[in-house]
Amino acid sequence: MLTPPAAAQDQKTITGGFDVGPGGFQGNFNPLAATGGFTWLNVYFEPLVNYNADLTAIEGAMATEYAVNPGQTEYTFKLAKETWHDGKPFTSKDVKFTVELAKNGETGTVFAARLGAVSSVETPDERTVVIKLSKPDSGFLATLTKLMILPEHALASFTPKELATSTWWATNPIGTGPFKFKQYVTDQYVELVADEDYRLGRPKADRVINRYFKNTAAAVSALRAGEIQFTYVESDDVPAFKGKNEFKVIEGQSFVVNYLGFNQQVPLWKDVRVRQAVMYAIDRQAIIDSLYGGAATAANCGYVAKQLVPEGLNAYKFDPAKAKALLAEAGWDKVNGTKPITLLTYYNTPQAANVMAAVQAMLAQVGINVVPRVVDTPTYNGMIYAASPDFNQFPLVYAGLQNGPDPSGLNIGLNAAQKPPAGANFLRIEMPEVTQAFDAALAETNQQQLSARYQNVCKAMNANLPWATMWVANRYGVASTKLKDFVWVPAPAGGPYNAHPEKWALEK
Repeated sequence: MLTPPAAAQDQKTITGGFDVGPGGFQGNFNPLAATGGFTWLNVYFEPLVNYNADLTAIEGAMATEYAVNPGQTEYTFKLAKETWHDGKPFTSKDVKFTVELAKNGETGTVFAARLGAVSSVETPDERTVVIKLSKPDSGFLATLTKLMILPEHALASFTPKELATSTWWATNPIGTGPFKFKQYVTDQYVELVADEDYRLGRPKADRVINRYFKNTAAAVSALRAGEIQFTYVESDDVPAFKGKNEFKVIEGQSFVVNYLGFNQQVPLWKDVRVRQAVMYAIDRQAIIDSLYGGAATAANCGYVAKQLVPEGLNAYKFDPAKAKALLAEAGWDKVNGTKPITLLTYYNTPQAANVMAAVQAMLAQVGINVVPRVVDTPTYNGMIYAASPDFNQFPLVYAGLQNGPDPSGLNIGLNAAQKPPAGANFLRIEMPEVTQAFDAALAETNQQQLSARYQNVCKAMNANLPWATMWVANRYGVASTKLKDFVWVPAPAGGPYNAHPEKWALEK
């Protein structure tokens, strides 16, 4: 039973379920290992640059300004004047330390491959950082939005391996954000307090508390009871809040494509005809209409944004007869037949359970027997990123990866160069056409040609099917109308974006 600090009841305290739902990462405190949860991490850590709240442009955060050379291989950042939460000065050395730490796979970082083009980090003075790349990387700035700057003076004494498992992250983390870490009560809540000296002004709230919940339903109950002022909600919950004066419903595209991922280390999916059969067997539009209330868009590659989707894609319209024929051609009876295939996921909501039940039933109709297995996010990550993974534990996954606002985000899950431990291609996909399309897009320096490059990525995904892409759904949050100047965006992995928590206020 959660019991927030008694003093919080008498002070300006904002409480929310900031890690509820697919954009959260409850229990993770290490930003180097974060695959979600940026809504919360951004309250006390900050990156060099960040998206604006519309997710339409990258702007300064710890960097007040930045410049890029014409070849897009040299990035110069001018830094804000700020102190760490323990009063030590923030300098360019901290940026250099963070980038080099994030490149070191021993830290458990998810950035090693994404920062692979970084050849040097120079610090000509305390307020200037120059990052040089060995080759252009059109997704570099987007990667930096997720890289929280860390304090060299507090972490330099740790070895990289120690940092991967250190309790420092959950006991005494030091950031530069508007709120300072105070305490974590295991599996209950995290409490932050205002940084009186924050460079953008003393926060309006005294405390921000992130409550942990076992599921969305529990968070929704707490919101209705007035115990919290914000949480992510499922689409099924939205009607209960719409039109109510005490609540504001926040809706937007998730920018995340949901997919069935084919583990290339098991023999089941080697034949593209089997992967095609999976696509034809699932009535995606029926699921969108019945389980998402129409609030999703079918995806025929990793993207749904119009400028990224070319004409002439195979729409894989629902056709179970064609699915059966393809399976017969591929000799499915000999490859697997009706043996059960684990469908692993970290999505634990009632809606997700219904989706997986529908997928299970549709695949069963054509002779593919999948059995859903739901685990929490830390367990899921531990399984797929294990040093010696048991691939039979996740032959098929139901997961999501961002398709925007920067389309390079998919590269980490699909490029052959991003296989663990370097990156997040945990399905060990090695499809030359897909990798080559991503490499060409990342190397493109002409912004007018960039969308065409990512259309080629879309074509390669659609033809090769490293994933059976399902849809991109809308996401919803609900906030109390007592919250003022509160910003939340249904962004991939919870962000990050400049939400300016220092402006959040609670009207009593």
